Amino acid sequence: MNEIINVSRRDFLRTGALIGGGLILGFSLPLRESFRAAATPAAAPFTPNAFIRIGADDLVTIIINKSEMGQGVYTSLPMLVAEELECDWSKVRVESAPVAPEYNHTAFGIQLTGGSTSVSSEWERFRKAGAAAREMLIAAAAETWKVNKAGCQAEKGFVIHEGTKRRLSYGKLVEKAAQMKPPQDVPLKQPKDFKVIGKSMKRLDTPKKTNGSALFGIDVKFPGMLTALVARPPVFGGKVKSFNAGKAKTAPGVKAVVQIDSGVAVIADSFWSAHLGREALEVVWEEGPLVTFDSQAQREQYAELAKKPGAVAAQRGDLRTAMTKATKRIEAVYEVPYLAHATMEPLNCLVDLRADRCEIWTGTQSQTFDRDAAARVSGLKPEQVKIHTTLLGGGFGRRANPHSDFVIEAVQVAKAIERPVKVIWTREDDIKGGYYRPMWYDRMEAGLGANGHLIAWQHTIVGQSILEGTFLATMVKDGVDGSSVEGAANMPYEIPNVLVDLHTPKIGVPVLWWRSVGHSHTAFVVESFIDELAHAAGKDPYEFRRGLLANHPRHLGALNLAVKKAGWGKPLAKGRFRGIAVHKSFGSFVAQVAEVSVNPKGEVRVHKVVCAIDCGRIVNPNTIEAQMESGIVFGLSAALHGAITFKDGRVEQSNFNDYPVLRINEMPHVEVYIVPSQEPPSGVGEPGVPPIAPAVGNAIFAATGKRIRRLPIRRDELKKV
Repeated sequence: MNEIINVSRRDFLRTGALIGGGLILGFSLPLRESFRAAATPAAAPFTPNAFIRIGADDLVTIIINKSEMGQGVYTSLPMLVAEELECDWSKVRVESAPVAPEYNHTAFGIQLTGGSTSVSSEWERFRKAGAAAREMLIAAAAETWKVNKAGCQAEKGFVIHEGTKRRLSYGKLVEKAAQMKPPQDVPLKQPKDFKVIGKSMKRLDTPKKTNGSALFGIDVKFPGMLTALVARPPVFGGKVKSFNAGKAKTAPGVKAVVQIDSGVAVIADSFWSAHLGREALEVVWEEGPLVTFDSQAQREQYAELAKKPGAVAAQRGDLRTAMTKATKRIEAVYEVPYLAHATMEPLNCLVDLRADRCEIWTGTQSQTFDRDAAARVSGLKPEQVKIHTTLLGGGFGRRANPHSDFVIEAVQVAKAIERPVKVIWTREDDIKGGYYRPMWYDRMEAGLGANGHLIAWQHTIVGQSILEGTFLATMVKDGVDGSSVEGAANMPYEIPNVLVDLHTPKIGVPVLWWRSVGHSHTAFVVESFIDELAHAAGKDPYEFRRGLLANHPRHLGALNLAVKKAGWGKPLAKGRFRGIAVHKSFGSFVAQVAEVSVNPKGEVRVHKVVCAIDCGRIVNPNTIEAQMESGIVFGLSAALHGAITFKDGRVEQSNFNDYPVLRINEMPHVEVYIVPSQEPPSGVGEPGVPPIAPAVGNAIFAATGKRIRRLPIRRDELKKV
């Protein structure tokens, strides 16, 4: 019935080699243990997994266990395989992995895309997969020619015998290669021998995305499929008290109206019919305890909490004594609001639920969560649930929800209607009733010595926990959610006396990781306050940072490169000013210099951003550059425009008209520079976000003398009277 064919690995193992004349390679890679190749499943923490399929037509299919949401993993991960496999890049194809233990994240133990870990987590496993495949192909050629394997080498999809110059393509070798014993431990190339890794490679997913054939979740459809929209409570924690479906059912195309856990679903033969039906639906809501929830009242509550001692996240020295000895004390309060993910592709999930199986098509970052949730709701076993991971039109953490909200909804609707059905969220649905980056309130105090040295630092953080109630709840220790204080409790600045503490109020607003998670707010606070202290000490903000980072060479490397390329200290065009910030997140070190102007109306224009990143070993420079640009756009959207606010329990924003993202005419010129490094690769998907808000805020101070301590940046606070 459906138009999509996605053969499981087990089906391929049973039939692929016999029917297609292909070769599939299985691997067992236990967590944190050395790589072992095996032809059959082995007793190990990870069952055998398959990443490579080579066909008789010479095509190399690389099965990717990460979700492609624009960050480039459908190119970077194949590059790791191709480097060792010595295949022809033009013959490489990509396929999304099914949900199976062999595709689990090497650190998290589940199938998940997040934390900017896609390349770092597969840096060795994918290369070893390619190296093992290469050796099996070489062995197959040597046996075919009856020569010593040592005299053969692989190159661009062929095995070549050096002595006779005979050559066989990989496609000609697959049948015999399938009979070869997988090598146990193949040495990997030395970086000096890399031919693919470190080179700028065109993305493999670009052609389909430009010609319209790329398949996103919202594109999937097949005959007989219905579409549903869900009416959800206008207040978080609310429930359906009663509903009248009479008028909704009269809308053309509406097939049914059913109640599910999250609200009332209107099911129709098209999106627009379901939309009209939902508009006509009459629901009486039990709005619950958050009906009076208000952002201003929440802000006041947080301000009171910030005056009290919290759970200690980091402490060294004697803060109180140091403060009494300070010749100058500086205090400040920083605030950032709730933020929505606002993905370009709205949430959607298609479910075909049968008595003995369930198939799901969706753009998800968390395949294991979603499969297990679907199994619980449907009453099936996890192995009876099959998820087809499509391309994602943006994720930013929203599609990595451990609560699997949008998948559970779709399975519940499919279970009620007993027909294949796609549940679609409008953008308004998600902005008004989704999950958010928490609101944060930070109280700062610091002391400077007689020579302007920073001798004391106190940082009190107030905000909701993201990790409580998730699989990462073990990171909440002694009342401290590690994601709430990351970038603050472990800041790099060498300050002798430090206290970082945390208050975690219980609020009914659902929160979730948002691109760069806790770093999205701690970088703004730390880097803005450091800038304040530099000016209070009468020192250049760049030199002040350098003095506090003497023992942090990678921070300094990124900072120095950004400053050099930006021409820090050199004259600028009239009316333009610079600000700087540096921050480490997800293993990478990013420094940014923003060039800004502010007109008399208080309107901020970011003209240029110079970004330097140390992300360890470079895989694809194009991807790194694109992700830094993307992070800057994302972070600037939040800094200049982003805020989710509440009044009478309701979210006041609804769509891009009142929750805007950066427009083309607002986009600054961006220059990205990569610090050469021999370290293993680290994240690039998120580290570009944290430094941009403080860099812009610090530039605004240079321009106006006014500190940006609250986001988004408010024109009224900057305009000249």
